[in-house]
Amino acid sequence: MPVTPEYRAYIEDLVEPLGHVTSRRMFGGLGVFYRSLMFALIVNDVLHFKVDDENRPDYEAAGMEPFSYLRKGKKRGLNSYWTVPVDLLDNEDEFLTWSRKAADAALRADAAKGQKKKART
Repeated sequence: MPVTPEYRAYIEDLVEPLGHVTSRRMFGGLGVFYRSLMFALIVNDVLHFKVDDENRPDYEAAGMEPFSYLRKGKKRGLNSYWTVPVDLLDNEDEFLTWSRKAADAALRADAAKGQKKKART
């Protein structure tokens, strides 16, 4: 599940306008973080963005699917990350819109975790 240095640099350049973006190797791919929250995953030079109920309809309308992989001969999935439409990579403004929505989904997920912790204590 490698990520080529060229693809990594290309995606990092595209998400740079968000500010506060970092990346690091993980899961055999690359995690991309906004304010220390993972909002994108790159595996085999394919970009996946964080998805929740608010932005999932965009991915469904574009015919995209959740990230999946094979493990021990079985297909596994990560429904919170969906493949980004390839044509977005050629449209910086639209790409940035989808990037912001993915970052917002990561922020909402983090806020929801905080609320669950408060409810348990």
